[in-house]
Amino acid sequence: MDKREKNPDDFVLIGAGIMSTTLGVMIKKLMPDATITIYELHDKIADESSNPWNNAGTGHSAFCELNYTPEQIDGTIKIDKALEIASDFEISKQFWAYLRTQNYFSKNDSFINRVPHMSFVWGDKNISFLRRRHLAMTNFALFEDMKYSENFDDIASWVPIMMKNRSRNEKTAATWMEIGTDVNYGILTKGMMNYLTSCSSVNLYLKHRVDDLSKDKTGNWKIIVKDLLTGESRIVYSKFVFLGAGGGAFPLLQKSGILESKGYGGFPVSGMFLRCKNKDIVNEHFAKVYGKAAEGSPPMSMPHLDLRIIDGEKSLLFGPYAGISGKFLKRGSHWDLPKSFRLHNIYPMLAAGWHNLSLINYLIDQALQSRKSRFKTLQIYFPEAKIEDWELYTAGQRVQIMKKDKKEGGVLKLGTEIISSSDKSLAAILGASPGASTSVSAMLEVLKQSFPEKMSSKEWIGTLKEMIPSYGKSLINDAGLCKEIRNKTTHELNL
Repeated sequence: MDKREKNPDDFVLIGAGIMSTTLGVMIKKLMPDATITIYELHDKIADESSNPWNNAGTGHSAFCELNYTPEQIDGTIKIDKALEIASDFEISKQFWAYLRTQNYFSKNDSFINRVPHMSFVWGDKNISFLRRRHLAMTNFALFEDMKYSENFDDIASWVPIMMKNRSRNEKTAATWMEIGTDVNYGILTKGMMNYLTSCSSVNLYLKHRVDDLSKDKTGNWKIIVKDLLTGESRIVYSKFVFLGAGGGAFPLLQKSGILESKGYGGFPVSGMFLRCKNKDIVNEHFAKVYGKAAEGSPPMSMPHLDLRIIDGEKSLLFGPYAGISGKFLKRGSHWDLPKSFRLHNIYPMLAAGWHNLSLINYLIDQALQSRKSRFKTLQIYFPEAKIEDWELYTAGQRVQIMKKDKKEGGVLKLGTEIISSSDKSLAAILGASPGASTSVSAMLEVLKQSFPEKMSSKEWIGTLKEMIPSYGKSLINDAGLCKEIRNKTTHELNL
């Protein structure tokens, strides 16, 4: 018997991004004696979706993302998802504030900055939608500070470069949330990993690829890991496995063989942005401005003119422009998609594709776009933009979830989804936006599904409330608590 089989790890976390490190910190706080091993494919942590240049950096709080508030057939605006996401982000902020007060980050580690969030639309139909959205959302404390205006001068005071030389006769409307944020998930991940690796019972292995995993006769997970530096493979064992490797989690979920993985497929989408090279223009814009997806385009295509603050330096981006790729990771293989086909997921994936032909057409159109075509879209938001001031760069890969559905055969699911084995020994997180912004709530759900009895114990609840003061209470329904928590985290995070 392998030595590691006699003494398996309590936890193996695959992927060294925001999800695994968040879960790892929670585990060490709840179970200080737990042994944790983390395997990362690349030579550094937070190098895929958690890398600040590979994601939008938006503190996704549903302030500005219009796809979270769809219009219903009767004309009402459905805001349930927006409320959930906004609440989840406030939970994330509490956890991050706790990490800050525990000195997990130095005072120079500015991982979160205040950047106002704004929605911007034009035309009577979209203005009517935004007005009704604002009325519905401001009934809740999470959104009550949201400003709305159809006045040219108001909007120009918020985003001057967007309104300069725009016709005053053009009908536009905007909402504005001063408390919006820009988040560097790379710094967050590194701060949490620094804490984890300071613990004697935590080991991190970079440049290690997990090639296979299966249950052994003892009930532990048998994991085959390859050291990419030496080329040697070895077998390790663990009582619990978490697949938090971004797009790389899906192939590993398939290899696990758990029944709950059947019927799932993944469709990779690459993202590209225009990045402004003119610092004078960058310094004139201070907001994340999200628009409405064009008629017939998928919700994920909502354009945004986006201020980023990465390592103390401001950048201005516009996008996203989608691309077609078979890779599940930015540094993955073009064979990732074809290798993911199984008998149990071919039909759900084809059915999901059939029901989302507009997405396929959109991706093809985006892939064939010329530089001038991409630039014309930018000029809708920034009329005075000059093509020589912008360069195109490729951001991260996203793997959209496809899953079987009794009625439709297969559906495309936006957002994130947690899949757990029936014996509660394995959990995986799949999907994309809002992703990192809701990582804390997502990892709480992993713990709830995997350790339901411990999560209801007084000891664990006490520790969770120390990290997340609102734990167990509703920030949606309790307006007073929402305001109190937001004021507290705003102070502790220097916002």
